[in-house]
Amino acid sequence: MPHHTPLIGTIVAGFVAAFLMGALAHKLRVSPVAGYLFAGVLVGPFTPGFVADTALANELAEIGVMLLMFGVGLHFSFRDLLSVRRIALPGAVLQIAVATGLGLALATWLGWSIAAGLVFGLALSVASTVVLLRALEARNLVETERGRIAVGWLIVEDLAMILALVLLPAFAGMLAGETDGASLPAILGITVLKVGGFVAFMLLVARRAIPAALHWTAHTGSRELFRLAVLSIALGVALGAAYVFDVSFALGAFFAGMILGETQLSRRAAEETLPLRDAFAVLFFVSVGMLFDPAVVVEQPGPLLATVLIIVVGKSLAAYGIVRAFGRDNASALTIAASLAQIGEFSFILAGLGTQLGVLPPEGRDLVLAGAIFSILANPVIFALVAGRLGDVERRARADAAERERERQRERREHVILVGHGRVGRLVAEGAERRGRALVVIEDQPDFAQAAQAAGREVVIGNATSPHVLEEAGIRQAAKLVIAIPEGFEGGAIAEHARALNPGILVFARAHSDEEVEHLERLGVDHVVMGEREIARTLLALVAERGAAAG
Repeated sequence: MPHHTPLIGTIVAGFVAAFLMGALAHKLRVSPVAGYLFAGVLVGPFTPGFVADTALANELAEIGVMLLMFGVGLHFSFRDLLSVRRIALPGAVLQIAVATGLGLALATWLGWSIAAGLVFGLALSVASTVVLLRALEARNLVETERGRIAVGWLIVEDLAMILALVLLPAFAGMLAGETDGASLPAILGITVLKVGGFVAFMLLVARRAIPAALHWTAHTGSRELFRLAVLSIALGVALGAAYVFDVSFALGAFFAGMILGETQLSRRAAEETLPLRDAFAVLFFVSVGMLFDPAVVVEQPGPLLATVLIIVVGKSLAAYGIVRAFGRDNASALTIAASLAQIGEFSFILAGLGTQLGVLPPEGRDLVLAGAIFSILANPVIFALVAGRLGDVERRARADAAERERERQRERREHVILVGHGRVGRLVAEGAERRGRALVVIEDQPDFAQAAQAAGREVVIGNATSPHVLEEAGIRQAAKLVIAIPEGFEGGAIAEHARALNPGILVFARAHSDEEVEHLERLGVDHVVMGEREIARTLLALVAERGAAAG
């Protein structure tokens, strides 16, 4: 049996080292991201011991970027993207210009050429997709206005980097005297046409084909086939977009998710990709750590400090000022500034290409990589400082929310809490209202929540597995809890939290398998309804009724 297996070795070493260092980081009460980065340093080429394959690690990390952007796209719509264009488009362009100018100034001070300074500055201007989205998801900000602005900003940065990567070889050839400047407008025009063609294809063709394919797969009843279809769409569209239209994997996956997010299967698709998304996102941080050469800290301490300050301070201040100039509130400006105070995957690609073409000196690439490491490490701290700065505002908001909640509790007693407003939940809500029962709906899917609000129902937007969300819905005063979501094991977690807050509440839940029924009953759920059993009972009753009538 062959033992030279770089792919298996890289995956295993990455996961094992990430687990050990992530557990240590958790024990030390620091961000697990620090552990993942250090794991990459341990298995990288600049430390003794086992050395993972850096090229393979980068490709595996790219899968994580695709799945992450696909997941974000599932919660977005084209309308959401257009709603933030007035700030995301000019804001990202201005912030790129400021960061590029600062990078150019540092490069000039270091004695590099203007071309090297422009490449260096561009590499410092674009934020990491993975870091930004992980930070927003950890704070439940992706679906807020602040989150939509940050994601829109990120997409504009990605498009700008696509243009830079396409134009850089021609620019380098012009500097070397191999091409003339007349070719640059033609290349730019072709790139814009390709991006426009990709967007048109997704909106005109894929918007019909992707939902139809997934709906057909869902109707086969095979969960395995459905999961495979979701992954095929996410990764297939991303790869096809890169090969046919020359756009980034991340942008292709985002549009695939956005198209799929308009269907009723978006929630299930998000759940199917979540485990792989988290696993490969960890490999992204490991791959970044593998690129880090600790020697740069000793050899270039001054330039490294200046590089980190440009990323963490310069970019943040520019983003904060731009967002405030567009009339947004302080919370939005601080959140977006903190989100963008780091660099990642596009920075590595641009710096690597610049070095390969002879435009950027090798020490410039080393500074970009080291700056990425330190800015990613600093990002959780920056978010914590932002959270502290907004603490007073949030405390006042919580006090106002608590007063509103007390008012709601005075108006409702012995009400029913309904978790999920999908096909089943909507019917339950209609039935409860016909019987005159006070009803509160908990829903974490924006489209379902909007439908419930449009029907005049009181809605708490959030995940019912969170005790805070149950509290907001008035769980302590509720008489009954109806868990109408199709995931039995998640329903069990909701039931446990509900019972802890209100031991006397009656709990009703759905199940789709005997295992889920046993799990829910073991947790003390009062009534478990399994769809297949109820259908069988109804059919048997109809058969018996027709048989009696015929006899």
